[in-house]
Amino acid sequence: MIEPERSIQFRVVWHDRNGDTVVNRGWRIQFNSAIGPYKGGLRFHPTVDEGVLKFLGFEQTFKNALTGLPMGGGKGGSDFDPRGKTDAEVRDFCVAFMTELSRHIGENTDVPAGDINVGAREIGFLYGAYKRLKNETVGVLTGKGLTWGGSEIRPEATGYGVVYLAQEALRHKKDTDLKGKRCVVSGCGNVAQHTMEKLLQLDAVVLGCSDSKGCLLKPSGLTANDVQTIKHHHNVDRKRLKELELEDATYFSGDSIWNTGKLPKFDLAFPCATQNELEKPDAENLVSKDVSAVIEGANMPCTRDAVSIITLLTLPNCVTANPSTLNRGSFTTCSPHSSGCLIIDKITTLRAVRRSWS
Repeated sequence: MIEPERSIQFRVVWHDRNGDTVVNRGWRIQFNSAIGPYKGGLRFHPTVDEGVLKFLGFEQTFKNALTGLPMGGGKGGSDFDPRGKTDAEVRDFCVAFMTELSRHIGENTDVPAGDINVGAREIGFLYGAYKRLKNETVGVLTGKGLTWGGSEIRPEATGYGVVYLAQEALRHKKDTDLKGKRCVVSGCGNVAQHTMEKLLQLDAVVLGCSDSKGCLLKPSGLTANDVQTIKHHHNVDRKRLKELELEDATYFSGDSIWNTGKLPKFDLAFPCATQNELEKPDAENLVSKDVSAVIEGANMPCTRDAVSIITLLTLPNCVTANPSTLNRGSFTTCSPHSSGCLIIDKITTLRAVRRSWS
């Protein structure tokens, strides 16, 4: 289990807006297919390398197995950075990427999905390239749009699942709920957005979120309109948080949201950004603020040292949980040839969470 079944690396050659040739590296780590086709996301980010993807593919294997569905584990991506790129540039890169990747994937072999910086736009470009290359329409990618075979509530599923599990964990372990709880969410992508959205729907107070360059804090708490503005700013305008203006909110450049001195005491921590984001000093800071629960939304966001501090040393009564298996992509994979939209509601998800705590 410590070595992937197959590690694939390839060049991705594309052209920028000036017509210059650019070369990036691409990877697909096909980690384990013992119980089904490889399944895992594609990440486009400058920090991506083979080591990061092996780490994520290893975790993905166990996460998929926990769903009880016949899925293996894998991960892939490129060191390409889509920020600041035009739609045409992103499309040209995705076509070049899929030209190489297409020979290694298939609905019964390997089914990629989205991850950091790979959303509906990128999945659309990738899927279109695959269709042209293979001359067939199959469910080889999950994360498609609702109008062309995607799954309803897939974008919300992980973030909502994080909050539902937090709600049930608090009820089960501490005989309380989310109402009035002061929460901090790291990240501002898909998982973080829908975590904040569902927290507000359940009457929690969200103090802020973050990106890789700093954190956005609002002591009075973000509103539902604020979260919608953040979603549009990130998903449509494709800009960083520091360029966003929200009433009574302040962006602190260079600060980690888990270790900034600007954050007041709060109750619940939701690391939803990326792997290993919450380190030992951050965990010590959570201790000093008497945080009562850490609920992981990202893939393994807490380092080993951080977990030791949170769960074993100074916060023995702290609730820690990772609801990663409550994602919509796994359900989509079960029906790769369907062009219809699968539907899951919050009651179905909540019952699954409750069964896990019974």
